Amino acid sequence: MKKPLLIILLIFLILIFPFLFVRLISPKEIDDVSPGIFCSQEDLEKSEILWIIPKFNNRLISENKEWCDYILSLNKELGLHGITHEFEEFGTVQSQEYLQEGINIFEDCFGYKPVMFKPSQLKISEENERLVKENKMELKGRFNQIIHKVYHCDDTGTLSNWMIDLV
Repeated sequence: MKKPLLIILLIFLILIFPFLFVRLISPKEIDDVSPGIFCSQEDLEKSEILWIIPKFNNRLISENKEWCDYILSLNKELGLHGITHEFEEFGTVQSQEYLQEGINIFEDCFGYKPVMFKPSQLKISEENERLVKENKMELKGRFNQIIHKVYHCDDTGTLSNWMIDLV
């Protein structure tokens, strides 16, 4: 009885160890960065990639230059996280104008165009995938979420931020 249990444990370790190792060495990220959402200093500092919502609750990040300067001063990689962060925002087809509005707001705030895009709730239609790629942004999705430790401002993710540190 002990031998099969040992084999199962060994197989489990062989399968899970690479996953945990990749998460350990991959850059940490934080979703939902916007002046309208509380984000702890600690979570911002330990994250290497910040996913920015450019127009949260109809407020443009570019209208808050102090916030834009603060985020830039953190010297992190920044990516576009949807436009308004509405539920499954990119799960339905969006226009070039809609995406361009978010790109423009991001650029007005930070002085450069985003090169990475992560859709809200990780939902994106095939049409929107093409749209993102046509705008020369690297699309990040569910696989990215699995191999990176991804925190959420306001601690609103599926797992609490403190639990993200454990896995």
